[in-house]
Order: sequence, then structure tokens, then C-alpha cells
Amino acid sequence: MKKTPATPAKKAASKSVKKVAKKAAKKADEPVRLIVSVEDAGTRIDRYLGEKLENASRTRIQRWLHDGAIHVNEEPVRKSRMLEPGDVILVTRPPEIPEGHVEPENIPLDIVYEDKYLVVVNKPKGLVTHPGHGVPGGTLANALLYHYKRLSDFGGADRPGIVHRLDRDTSGLLVAARDNVTHAALSAMLAERTIHRTYQAIVWREAPPEGKIDAPLGRHPRDPVKRAVIAPTYRGVPGKPAVTHYKVLAWYQFASHVEVTLETGRTHQIRVHFAHAGHSVAGDALYGGGESMLGRVPPLFQTPAAGLLKRLPSQALHAVKLSFIHPRTKKKLSFESPLPREFSDALKFLEKFKRDIVSDDMDPYRDRSHDADETETDENG
Repeated sequence: MKKTPATPAKKAASKSVKKVAKKAAKKADEPVRLIVSVEDAGTRIDRYLGEKLENASRTRIQRWLHDGAIHVNEEPVRKSRMLEPGDVILVTRPPEIPEGHVEPENIPLDIVYEDKYLVVVNKPKGLVTHPGHGVPGGTLANALLYHYKRLSDFGGADRPGIVHRLDRDTSGLLVAARDNVTHAALSAMLAERTIHRTYQAIVWREAPPEGKIDAPLGRHPRDPVKRAVIAPTYRGVPGKPAVTHYKVLAWYQFASHVEVTLETGRTHQIRVHFAHAGHSVAGDALYGGGESMLGRVPPLFQTPAAGLLKRLPSQALHAVKLSFIHPRTKKKLSFESPLPREFSDALKFLEKFKRDIVSDDMDPYRDRSHDADETETDENG
């Protein structure tokens, strides 16, 4: 793997990023509260706000709706929401960077592969993929612009080169495009599921040996930062299809090491699906994988479970494999990324609690409902 040098960042670029962020913050207005009149009832919210708000285009309003910055009756809504008399709208305008303004920043990158068409990067935990709400810079996109002067803008000028993303605290392999033709081809391959991505995770409790989680996802009805299983609809808002496959690599007394493949690539998909299945990703406080999970661990193992959390400041989720046919050269490319240190250390810690399934009597997934001497089941097992 090629490590780009961690040379000092140019002062001018650094000052420029701070200047843009400062200007963006100053432009953020105070929250706007509106009450829908009888005359305005039946109007789409994006059209209504376009008429009521100054210096806010309909495109910008739709982006705010998508980002959860607009609430109706204290809940986030879609742009197609039809308003009713008495609806209370709260608009919290987020600080914004000027459209398409992404500054190059000298952030070191772990480059796995590069050619004149695309780049494969091993993204570290803690690095945001591209600028967005509350994150004006310091992202993978900023770093790519510094190391590669020419990148695609197919996904928007504010997301140079970015074909797909990983959450801030999810590490691993990600591909970026250097021209629009390559970007369009990679995007089509993602949609057609011909780019294969494999993850590994540590999840709480002993998961079944393998499985398929098929549950549509959408925005959480009460928290715009989160995603949730939406089945079949929530107040007329349909969830988007989402399918996750997994198999267990190792069982432990209170956790599982799993390998995950995706049919779809929704925001937070792996984290939400495993939380929905009762096996939140270890260290993922946003979806119940933090300290709140300790109460569901058998008392005998709560102390070592707390020890596992101490080794995981965030979710134990890593994109370990990426493979696809190069859209321009037609060569098959396949990459693997070693587990980050904290993930490996957590697995070493769990080793003393490893559980081998050697017989039906030890199998926690066998149906025991007809066992004569079995009168209770332990939900926390």
C-alpha cells in the first residue's frame, strides 16, 4: 500500500478552509417558526417554504428537508409532505459552504491502488467521506483534491471523486473516480450490484450462524441523524429496500464476529439491520451497541463485556474486501484491507470467551421447546 507523505499543510489552504467555515457559520440564521394557515393548507412543504423564506431556493429547501433541518410538528418530513391547517414548521438553517466549494487539504491517505481513472483508498476511522452538514472540511474529499488535482464532479462539485461513502467511524476500502466517465460507470455498477463489498463486524450476543436481513430503511421518525426500519410505511413515507447478508466467523459467550455482504447500500444499513435483529454492532452507541447493551448481557459476562467496550471507542465495523471489473481497462480488481488495530485487539480480548459449537446440546439455536426439562429460555443468551 502507498502511504502519501504527511508533509505540513499549506498555510494558505488551511486559512482558506477556516475562512469559509467562519463565513458559513455567520450566514446561519436563527430558527424560523411558521404556522400553516387555512389558506395555505394542501400546499407541498417545499413549495410553501420557497414562498415564505427569503434567500432560500427550492433546491436548498429540499436539501434541508433531506438533511432533517426542517420539522413539522416536531418531526422530520419529506419534501412531498402536504401541509394541514395548524401545522407548526420549524426551520433550522444549517451553516453552508458555498456550492461546490471544497478546499484541498493535506490529509495523509492510505492509497491501495491508483491509475489515471480511479483510486482505491483505505479510509481510517474518524474521517468523514465528504463535506456536509456541520462538516465544512477535513474530509476524504478534501484529501483527495490535494493529492489528485483532477477528480470527477459527476456526484456534485461538493463531492469530488466520491462514488460511495463509509460512515465516519467505519473504516476500510472505498473507491473514488478521477473522471466523469469512470464515475458514471462505477455508479451504474453499484446500482447493478457488480461492485462487491465485504465487511467484518463484532456484534453483541450470539447471532444465528448465518442469515439474511431484509428490512426497508428510512429516516428515523424522531431523530433526523438516525435511520430506522420502516415497514411498510411511516405516515405515508415508504422505506427504501435494504438487504444484508451475513455469516458468523466466531462465537463468543456474549458476542459474535461476523462477515457481512450487502445487496443494497443504504445509509447506516449494517448498523441499523443488526440493531433491528437484536445484535447491535459493538461500540455503536447511536444504535444501542454501547453501554446500554450491557444490561442484555448475562450477569456472569457483564464485566468482560464492559472490557470489550473499553477497547472500542466506536463501532467495530470495517470494509475488508472490495472487488469489481475496472470500467475502463476491463481488468478484475480485488483488494483486501487488514483489520484496524483496535478491532484486532478486541478479537484477541474475546478469544478467552470463544465458544465452539460441537453438539446439538451446546447449540443455542436448536429448538428446545419440546425438551422435557426445559421450562424457561434466557433472552440474553
